[in-house]
Amino acid sequence: MKKSLFAVLMLAVLIFFLAAQNPNRPGKTDSQKQEQSVQETTSAKTLRVTSDLVNVLFTVFDKKNRMVVDLTKDDVRVLEDDQPQSIRFFSRESDLPLRIGILIDTSNSVRERLHFEQEAAIDFLNDTMRPGKAQAFVVGFDVEPQLIQDYTDDTDKLSEGVRNLRAGGGTGMFDAIYFASKQKMLFFPPPEPYLRRVMVVISDGLDNQSEHTREEALAMARHAEVVIYAISTNRSGIAIKGDKVLTRLAQETGGRVFFPFSASDLAANFQEIGRELRSQYSLGYRSSNTARDGTFRNISIVAREKDYHVRAKTGYFAPSQ
Repeated sequence: MKKSLFAVLMLAVLIFFLAAQNPNRPGKTDSQKQEQSVQETTSAKTLRVTSDLVNVLFTVFDKKNRMVVDLTKDDVRVLEDDQPQSIRFFSRESDLPLRIGILIDTSNSVRERLHFEQEAAIDFLNDTMRPGKAQAFVVGFDVEPQLIQDYTDDTDKLSEGVRNLRAGGGTGMFDAIYFASKQKMLFFPPPEPYLRRVMVVISDGLDNQSEHTREEALAMARHAEVVIYAISTNRSGIAIKGDKVLTRLAQETGGRVFFPFSASDLAANFQEIGRELRSQYSLGYRSSNTARDGTFRNISIVAREKDYHVRAKTGYFAPSQ
């Protein structure tokens, strides 16, 4: 009898011990477990839906090239590969978080103008940076890109980084754009709220050192959803091959190219970029083409007012999985 009682007691102790070791012991009811499962499923679906959303930032101008800032969702339409798309989200975005990359050509070809470019870039950062809303980094490039100052919202650090640039060597602009896009602006999964990723490239565009091609640099910028603003350092007054390269990089990503002739023009160009960043629209749609094939899709945003023209990226890469 004593042995039976002892066995029963030992069995009870064992059951208690096993229950204490059970990670589910906090005693969730079936309804609580079901709620947790629904939350996890909802979270997974939310991530998937977010990744399917095609976000487009764009700027609208009238026939006098003045920015139009009072449009609504019904004033524009979106085509993807010539197929109309349904706009799900639309807003004017003057205060979205900014990620800014300043890429400055420090090759021998810009030696005489480097000081003016540095000071104009610093003025731009001082005017554009907003604590808690914007962060920037600085890359100098000649033969290869060099990260001078990593992401920060400290304008003193950014200014110091820009002033520490020194001229010398050849021009590896494509490598610099590829590096900055991939290493500093490509985030997965896409961040929320949606970020504006802006790259300001100051160069003559005459690349003679890069391992990556122009199209490889452009593809990486597209993957990172980067808008490129290019400022040409060509002062000859004659369009050169490099100017055409800068123009393509800017147009394909929804940015703009500038051709300043003097230091004052350069400062005005930076001010214009800052104004544009405060006068953009953002829209989002889910593509009617649901294939996750990684192909490039063409985008066209058209204003219903015929005298308006829209500047936006020309396409995006579909998800591959």
